[in-house]
Amino acid sequence: MHDRLKLYIDGAWVAPQGQGLAEVQNPATEEVIGRVPLGAEADVNRAVDAARRAFPAWSTTPSHVRAGYIRALAEQLKARADEMAALITAELGMPVQWCRMVQVDGPIEGLESYAPLAAHMDEVREVGNSLIVKEAVGVCAFINPWNYPLHQLIGKLAPALAAGCTVVVKPSQDTPLHAFLLAEMIDAIGLPAGVFNLVSGPGSKVGEALSRHPDVDMVSFTGSTTAGIRVSEAAAPTVKRVCLELGGKSPFLITADADLAAAVRHGVQDVMINSGQTCTALTRMLLPASRYAEALEIARAEAEALKLGDPLDADSFLGPMCSAGQRRTVLDYIRIGQEEGARLICGGADRPFGLERGHYVQPTVFADVNNQMRIAREEIFGPVLCLIPYADEAEALQIANDSPFGLSSAVWAGDREDGLRLARQMRAGQCFVNGGAFNYRAPFGGYKQSGNGREWGEQGLHEFVELKAIQL
Repeated sequence: MHDRLKLYIDGAWVAPQGQGLAEVQNPATEEVIGRVPLGAEADVNRAVDAARRAFPAWSTTPSHVRAGYIRALAEQLKARADEMAALITAELGMPVQWCRMVQVDGPIEGLESYAPLAAHMDEVREVGNSLIVKEAVGVCAFINPWNYPLHQLIGKLAPALAAGCTVVVKPSQDTPLHAFLLAEMIDAIGLPAGVFNLVSGPGSKVGEALSRHPDVDMVSFTGSTTAGIRVSEAAAPTVKRVCLELGGKSPFLITADADLAAAVRHGVQDVMINSGQTCTALTRMLLPASRYAEALEIARAEAEALKLGDPLDADSFLGPMCSAGQRRTVLDYIRIGQEEGARLICGGADRPFGLERGHYVQPTVFADVNNQMRIAREEIFGPVLCLIPYADEAEALQIANDSPFGLSSAVWAGDREDGLRLARQMRAGQCFVNGGAFNYRAPFGGYKQSGNGREWGEQGLHEFVELKAIQL
């Protein structure tokens, strides 16, 4: 059992003032693997007070010292990477073949990239009779998701530390254990008291209290668009900065001259990684009508070839949904898709054969989808792919951009330059051309209802910076 009975506030493990413990379940076995405190508003107040007290000294700490702490934390994560990966597999259900690389090694790379960026805070620009200087925004509240828990936490924490901000972190109730392990590492490197604080608990209490707290200068939230709206509303009366990374329904435009087999297989795998619980998943595959029938067979074969099963099995490509509630949501959408007239070509709502316990959903592919169906417009957050035919390039782009979301997108074309031309017409915060890789030094974030602000890269640092003009 991974029981965590104390919160991390002001550089120490302290007893919570909130009452009770939340159980953390392994989604593959449905067994309780740990418990964490149900923090209360009083715990939030203690944490924010500690962060506020720590801010003056931390924000004026030399940038090379802040960079040293970032590097030290990266070394801690490297030393305990296997332990962290195993813990995330246990609380999230991502298979071991993916978890170390995606959930731990990637965040370490992203964390290390911010050590040199700390020096950007020292830059002074002279414009006429003014000096333009950078200062840390202040006390930051991080409300974290469950699907890529360490990844998203580091995406907020690394630039905040580089800028000189102090933070209060609220992990998801479904996957909180990784944050307590990270707090151990932060304690081990001797980060000054109050710079990092951890308060677990429900979003309705802890998240709400952080969002409206008058001494919180910024709140960064990753999660659903609906919850992001609530965070923004709670933050509005105090006019604090809000950074939102929200939902997606990302299009994958495959051109008529593309390598169809390579493109379709890539698209199926992209959706099925982490059992579809990825905000950037390319869940709408747009296919030329002339090659549609051929593409359906490739997609069916690829989805059926991916092994669904025990996350501890190195051959498993997909594990379970994170929770029973998420499984119910995905199964509801599969039924909705069938009621809307989409054609199920593999998968479905039946429990996978041989998996009688655990929150499993079969890899599911729908054909004959049109872009007005709910399964094409709403974020399902499960292993469900929609195949949509198009007549010509103009229609493909119209379908791709006809969405309330704009987080990610992709193009696969026979010619790289043609792919780049199409990528520039996608209304989304990022576009992957012909299988391009995620880049931690590039900005990440969305258009439209996918949020505002950016994470990673220099732009991620800017979210934590105030600009001051000194007139001389």
